[in-house]
Amino acid sequence: MPKRQRDYDFCGWATRNDVKCSDGRTIKRDAFKDDDGTIVPLVWNHDHGDPNNVLGHAELKNRPEGVYAYCKLNDTESGKTARELIKHGDVTRLSIYANKLKQNGGDVIHGSIKEVSLVLAGANQEAKIEDVFMHSDTDEPESALIRTTRDGDLCHSDEELEAEEKKLEDEEDDKKDDEKNEEVEEKVENKKEIEHSDEKGENKMAGNETESKEETVEEIFNSMSDKQKDCVYALVGAAVEEAKGANDDNGGKEDMKHNVFDNDERDEKMVLSHSEIEAIFADAKKHGSLKESVLAHTDNYGIQQLPSSYSDTTYGIDALFPDYKELNTPPEWLKRETDWVAGVMSSVHHTPFSRIKTTYADITEDEARAKGYMKGNLKKEEVFTLLKRTTDPQTIYKKQKLDRDDIIDINSFDVVAWIKGEMRMMLNEEIARAILVGDGRIPSSDDKIQEQHVRPVWTDSELFSIHDVKDTKGMTPPQKAKDFIKRCIKARKDYKGSGNPVMYTTEDWLTEMLLLEDNIGRALYDSESVLATKLRVSKIVTVPVMEGLTRTVDGVERTLDAIIVNLKDYNVGADKGGDINMFEDFDIDYNQQKYLIETRISGALIKPKAAIVLESYDSTTESNDDEGEDGGNGEG
Repeated sequence: MPKRQRDYDFCGWATRNDVKCSDGRTIKRDAFKDDDGTIVPLVWNHDHGDPNNVLGHAELKNRPEGVYAYCKLNDTESGKTARELIKHGDVTRLSIYANKLKQNGGDVIHGSIKEVSLVLAGANQEAKIEDVFMHSDTDEPESALIRTTRDGDLCHSDEELEAEEKKLEDEEDDKKDDEKNEEVEEKVENKKEIEHSDEKGENKMAGNETESKEETVEEIFNSMSDKQKDCVYALVGAAVEEAKGANDDNGGKEDMKHNVFDNDERDEKMVLSHSEIEAIFADAKKHGSLKESVLAHTDNYGIQQLPSSYSDTTYGIDALFPDYKELNTPPEWLKRETDWVAGVMSSVHHTPFSRIKTTYADITEDEARAKGYMKGNLKKEEVFTLLKRTTDPQTIYKKQKLDRDDIIDINSFDVVAWIKGEMRMMLNEEIARAILVGDGRIPSSDDKIQEQHVRPVWTDSELFSIHDVKDTKGMTPPQKAKDFIKRCIKARKDYKGSGNPVMYTTEDWLTEMLLLEDNIGRALYDSESVLATKLRVSKIVTVPVMEGLTRTVDGVERTLDAIIVNLKDYNVGADKGGDINMFEDFDIDYNQQKYLIETRISGALIKPKAAIVLESYDSTTESNDDEGEDGGNGEG
């Protein structure tokens, strides 16, 4: 029995039965009967993230028409504000927040209310405040009850309220009397069964005196009708789901407001057999609870399934587990580190034409020097070499397709935007890779980005890329790192590129240099910026695609260690219409949406001596390999 309504600030319908909500669902009678008499928080607009939004509490009363709430506001600032809003009729609507939901089509048949909210507008049009009580410091009403009836009239009579309260109390008393009568009848039936079993010698009795015996869970279960037992089977199945799932406040299910109920229909195909139910109930006392007994027997019995004719049936206890929840929406790409790509693409020099020709005059030779003149001698002309090369464009593309059915069915995220993002990301990475080191495909591949169209800095001619090659025979990793630093500093002597260049290298080389220590164990370089200053570069960028890259020159396999270049000296040209474009087309025959992203560009260094390429090889390893081959040939 709830407290008298005068102990509350206001009351009204938290939700009404058989009213179609704005989301198309309908709450049925007794859907929340288990919440009868419970007290839940009263919050503002279902906002659980801030404790200041807790306005008070609400006592719930399950009625045939729905769930009625008697609400008490607290003395916080939020509670006082809500009291004034309600008093003046500014806020008149209520809403519920529930979980553990069961649904039959569009009808909600079971759930658990976790809070009641004051809202500006709810999905259930008849969930609203009916009665407002105003309390003074002496707990006496400052004014008469103001109540809005369903017909829209206002009532100001305390007598009418008391009569209504009395009517509700009488109805509840009648309900309790009915329940007591049912309990008495059940006890009489149980007593008759005990007396009947005593005649068979199962119980000892003397005269009219019987030995009192508490009924066991198994005896209660056996006294049920077949219909009641079927209900228990379903409840035990639900207990299995709850026990095996995540046991939190949400019962392993998604919390929702009443106007966004989860479609969580029970699969009537999955049932426990009668013998398994009896065994579970028989051991419930031993295990301490029904849940523990269910878990103890799950491994032994599992879940019965229908015949194999039900091809869509899921077998085993897993059928009761909640569905997996996707954490990555949209799915996260498993890819190489691509932070360096944006730096490369933004650093190169761009021109609005793709056919590039560069001409240079070499005046470094002695023949180009100015000469002294002696009277009577012939004056000689200056001699220098003209150097010229041209670079033509090539189309680079990426193509993808999606079935239109998949595009329609995937509604948790925009799959088209997701695919387009991947296509642009991979195209940029491929262009950046081709600029620095080439695409790595064999020359005969149809998919290769040809090096005469996009010229890699790594393999460019000596006129444009200075190649510093070192034999690291017998060196330890720290020795290689120290030697690498010296090589970088010395190579700057021949560098003719623009400004302060950037070093592109691998994570291994950067790590080895940062791990260098002095004789007493102190780090020589505290940070990457300190190391970059030592190497005479503006910054150090690690490039995953440079890991383990090798090439063979004059029979020697060289490993790429680093590239030092200012990409302002690298030109990427594209004619009008040849820049990056995305195309879409629909294939009617195959019901597929097809996507193409492509560009037509050329790329090359346009300044001599604009890059430094550091490579290394180990002559010891190569010597051992040669000896092994010779030995093998000798044995043959």
